[in-house]
Amino acid sequence: MINSLYELKPVTLLAFGALFLGLATAPAPAAAEVDAARVKEIATTLSPKPAGFGRPITDRAAWAKLAQNAAFASVVSQAQKLSAKPSPALPDDLYLEFSKTGNRTHCERVLGERSNRIVSFTLAECLENRGRFLSPLAETIAGICAEKTWTYPAHDRKLDNFYGRKVEIDLRASTLAWALATADYLLGDKLPPATRRLIHDNVRRRVLQPFRDMVQGRQPEIFWLRATHNWNAVCLAGVTGAALALEESPEDRAWFIAAAQRYIQFFLSGFTPDGYCSEGVGYWNYGFGHFLMLGEAIRQATSNRTDLLADPAALQPAEYGLRTEVLNGIYPTIADCHPGSRPAPEFVRFICERLGLEMPDARRVDFTKPSGSLAATLMFAFLETPLPVVSHSTTTPDSPLRTWFKDGGVLICRPEPGSKTPFAVVLKGGNNAEHHNHNDVGSFSVIAGKAMVICDPGGEIYTARTFSGRRYDSKVLSSYGHAVPVISGQLQRTGADARAVVLRADFGAEQDTLALDIRSAYAMPELKRLERTFTFHRGAAAALTVRDEAAFSQPTSFETTLITWGDWKKLSDKEILVSDDGESVRVKIDTGGEPFQISEERLKEDVPTRTKPLRLGIALNSPVKAVAVTLTITPELKLPAAE
Repeated sequence: MINSLYELKPVTLLAFGALFLGLATAPAPAAAEVDAARVKEIATTLSPKPAGFGRPITDRAAWAKLAQNAAFASVVSQAQKLSAKPSPALPDDLYLEFSKTGNRTHCERVLGERSNRIVSFTLAECLENRGRFLSPLAETIAGICAEKTWTYPAHDRKLDNFYGRKVEIDLRASTLAWALATADYLLGDKLPPATRRLIHDNVRRRVLQPFRDMVQGRQPEIFWLRATHNWNAVCLAGVTGAALALEESPEDRAWFIAAAQRYIQFFLSGFTPDGYCSEGVGYWNYGFGHFLMLGEAIRQATSNRTDLLADPAALQPAEYGLRTEVLNGIYPTIADCHPGSRPAPEFVRFICERLGLEMPDARRVDFTKPSGSLAATLMFAFLETPLPVVSHSTTTPDSPLRTWFKDGGVLICRPEPGSKTPFAVVLKGGNNAEHHNHNDVGSFSVIAGKAMVICDPGGEIYTARTFSGRRYDSKVLSSYGHAVPVISGQLQRTGADARAVVLRADFGAEQDTLALDIRSAYAMPELKRLERTFTFHRGAAAALTVRDEAAFSQPTSFETTLITWGDWKKLSDKEILVSDDGESVRVKIDTGGEPFQISEERLKEDVPTRTKPLRLGIALNSPVKAVAVTLTITPELKLPAAE
C-alpha cells in the first residue's frame, strides 16, 4: 500500500469528519452567479485540452525518469500483488452498518481500499507501460462506478444518497472524482472506451453537475460550499481538479476555477487573523494541504496567472505549520488532533519555497515519492522547480522562545536555544465553539524532554456519537478530560460565549505570563471569579505555575485536573511525580491550607493513543467561598549516566 503524504494517521482517524458541532459555516450572502467576465478572462489563460497533474503515459521520457527514483521502486510490485486480489466487496449491509450501529471504520476501510486500487494500478501502468494493469484498473473503475453512492455512510445519515433521493458531494466523492479524472488524463486511449465513458459519465453525474447546479441555484447548496473548515478546501480541490482534467471546453474549466476562487475564501476565513488553525495540526495537513493542491492545480492550468497562494489571506494560515512545533518534534494535540501529528514535510517545504522562507535542513525532503492520493503524488513528483516565489508583505518572525497566537488564544512557550533543560508548554485560551471543538478553555500541556508528560488527550476514534448532540458525553472531548477546573461538580459549557478573556500577556527572556478570565466557561451564577494565571520560567529553574483564583457567592466544591498518558506516584502530601515515556515532572500542590485529595481515573474512551488518558483530580475536601490553588510543575532532571 502506498504511504500517505500526510502520514495520514490524522486522515485515517480524523479527516473523514462529517457534520459536527463546532464546524461553523460562514453566513451565506445572497445567491450570485460566478462572474461571467472573470470566467472569460480565465478561459484565455487555459490550454485547449484538459490536463491534470503529471504527464500522460505517452511521455515516456518523463515516466522513465520517475521510474529511476528509488521512492517508486516498489510501486509496480505492489500493484502486481494487488492485482491478484479481488477488489473488496461492498455489500449493502456494510454501508448500512453506520446507520445501525454508528461504526464508521469498517465501511470506510473497505471504501479506502477500493479507491486506493485506482492509485496503485494507474501509477504502475504509467511507470511500466506494458498494459498489464489496465484490466484490473478497468475492473476497479467499473466496480466504483456501480456503487450506489460515492459518499461515506457517516455523511449520508438519512440515506438519501444510498437510496438515490439525492446526489451529494462529500469528501470521498470529490476526491474519487479527482482520482478518476486524473487516471483518464494520464492513460487516455490506453483505457478501454467503455471505461472512459464510465469515468466521464459518473464524474459529471455525481460531482461536476451537482456542483454547477448548487452554484447556479438549481438545487440547494450543500453546507460545505460556504464552510470555514477543511471540508470546503478538500471538496473544492476535488471538484476543480476533476474538472481541469476532464472537461474539454476551456470555458467550462474556467467556470470551475472562478467558482473555486470565490468559495475558497470561506475556508481561509476559518483561520484567525494570526493564522491559528483551531482544527489542529492533522486537519491543517488535510484542509490547508488541499488548499495548496487546489492552488497549484489552478496555477499550473493558468500558466501562473491565477495563484491562490498569492492571496494575502493565505499567508498566515500557510505559516501555521512552521510556527507550531513545541519542542523536539512535538506539536500541540488540541481539538480532534491525533497525538503525534506534525505538519507534512512536503507541504512545509512547498510553502517555504513558494513564500521564499528559510527552512531548517532537517525538513528538507524529497518532493518525489508516492503520497497517498494520485493528485498529491503527481503534483509533487512532477513539480517544475524552482517554484515561483509569491510576493507578500513580510511578517515578523516568532521569537524562538514562544509563539503567541493572540487571536487564536494559544501560547507556546519554549526554552532558550541550547538549553540543557528541555521543558516547554502549550497554554490554551480560545473558546468552546471552535472547529473540532473540545470544551477546553484554560487547558494546558507540558513537554519534558521528548514526551508530552501532561497532555491534551486529542481526539477519539470517530463514531456516530462524535458528531451528534451527544458529542460531549465523551470524557476526552468534554472538559472532564482536560486540565481545567470542575466546579460544584459541573463541567465547562459549550458555545462561543464560553471563552477565555486575556487579562495579561507579559513575555520576556526569562519568564512568560498569561492570565485568563475563564469564568464564562461555567454556567454557574454562584461563580463570581475564576482566573487562571500561567507563569512559565526558563533556565536552570524551569517551571510552569498554574494558579487558579476563584470566588463564589456561597460555599462551592472545587477541583483542578491534570491529564497524562503515563502514570503517577505520590512523593509527599503536597507533591506528586507524573511520568510518561521515560520523562517525568514534579507537581507541587498549594491549596492555601485547604485539605485536598487526589483521585485517578483512566478515561475508557476509544482513542488512537497507545494508552488511554489518565485523569488526576485534585479536589478540595470541603466547599469554599474563595480559594487560590497553585500547581508548580518542574522537570525531573535525569542524572547523568555513570562512566
